[in-house]
Amino acid sequence: MSSSKLIAQLSELELKSKSALQDLWRQQIGTEPPKVSAGLLRLALGYAMQERAMGGLPASVVKQLDSFASGSRSVSNVTSLRTARPGMRLVRVWNDTAHVVIVDDAGVIEWNGRTWRSLSEVARAITGTQWSGPKFFGLRGKRAAA
Repeated sequence: MSSSKLIAQLSELELKSKSALQDLWRQQIGTEPPKVSAGLLRLALGYAMQERAMGGLPASVVKQLDSFASGSRSVSNVTSLRTARPGMRLVRVWNDTAHVVIVDDAGVIEWNGRTWRSLSEVARAITGTQWSGPKFFGLRGKRAAA
């Protein structure tokens, strides 16, 4: 399916009533629709349409989500999901200024019209002090006490 056709179908969801959305759910998903608001049903249908057109989540992500759902793995100690990846747009407000860093498709870090070797370099340029870039941009949380 072309991206323009997908965009048109997603736009049409905004115009549908809740009963029309429920009918579309039955038609596309093949089950009874969940008992949720029309807005949430639009989001779920939109996700399903995009997933069908562009593919679902990578197998590695599905595996991690399954392990979280089964309780065999805690979400609090996961860092591999929280690394800068191509296509990310990171925003951090520092001294009342929003700083936007873009990691392009090649993994190059861009901020303030320049390319940078690491997020830590960007964090140092913004703050003037030593920072872990991933921590500064919220990709790493505080470690739990042992």
